[in-house]
Amino acid sequence: MSTPARAGGPGEGFGRERRLTQSSQFKRVFADASRAGRQGFVVLYRPNGLDQPRLGLAIAKKCARRAVDRNRLKRIARESFRRSCQQLPGVDIVVLCAQGAPREPNQRLFDVLERAWAHIGKSSCVES
Repeated sequence: MSTPARAGGPGEGFGRERRLTQSSQFKRVFADASRAGRQGFVVLYRPNGLDQPRLGLAIAKKCARRAVDRNRLKRIARESFRRSCQQLPGVDIVVLCAQGAPREPNQRLFDVLERAWAHIGKSSCVES
């Protein structure tokens, strides 16, 4: 049985090559990161030397107690990243939850992430 085709063009998925999968990759971003985003999400990023961006999610129980809230925040972050990854330079990105994020409406969270992606795209510390 095959999986259904996704909407969108090639490269818009969230495959393994687009994710931070090892703790060493997360630690590298946390060690020397630039920051974007304010309300709802904190976005940390650092150049990765690759030709594509990669996303890691660190949505803590301390911020969103219920699993349903953490999963919603992760879905929003992944979907926003999928939509914008073609415009992003080669950076490793870690998205963290900020206090009050579970109470924010989806559209406001998407807007925060869109501004963060735009900031990362324009950032002078990232070599495009």
